Amino acid sequence: MITHPELSNLYGCSIGDGTRVGPFVEIQKDAHVGRQCKIQSHTVVCSGVTIEDEVFVGHGVMFVNDMRPHAINGAGELATTDDWEMAPILVKRGATIGSNATILGNVTIGSDAMVGAGAVVTRDVRDGATVVGNPAREVSSVGARR
Repeated sequence: MITHPELSNLYGCSIGDGTRVGPFVEIQKDAHVGRQCKIQSHTVVCSGVTIEDEVFVGHGVMFVNDMRPHAINGAGELATTDDWEMAPILVKRGATIGSNATILGNVTIGSDAMVGAGAVVTRDVRDGATVVGNPAREVSSVGARR
């Protein structure tokens, strides 16, 4: 369910049944969101992101799929989609991502993991782990809910 379709930007993506997308969310081409997720307002889910089922994504979360963004290419021209390499992101089932977290490319967030508000995730997060800070560091680990 898209709560405010006129205020969201969804294109070329897939969104599973029962997922709620809040206002001012952008989900880009080739991003995939599973079933029964909740994506809060002002979040950007960029190309190359896969979010499995039952994931919570807080307000203002940013996924970053380019490890070395730049304005111009080697020839001094404005960079295009041909001038970069996609850095995929996987968020596994049941994970929670707190508001204003930033998730960098080439990262997997494990099932039932928790990313604290404002965390900057630069490396993989284990299943059931809780990470906080910049860069995000593990503070605890719990067993999976299932």
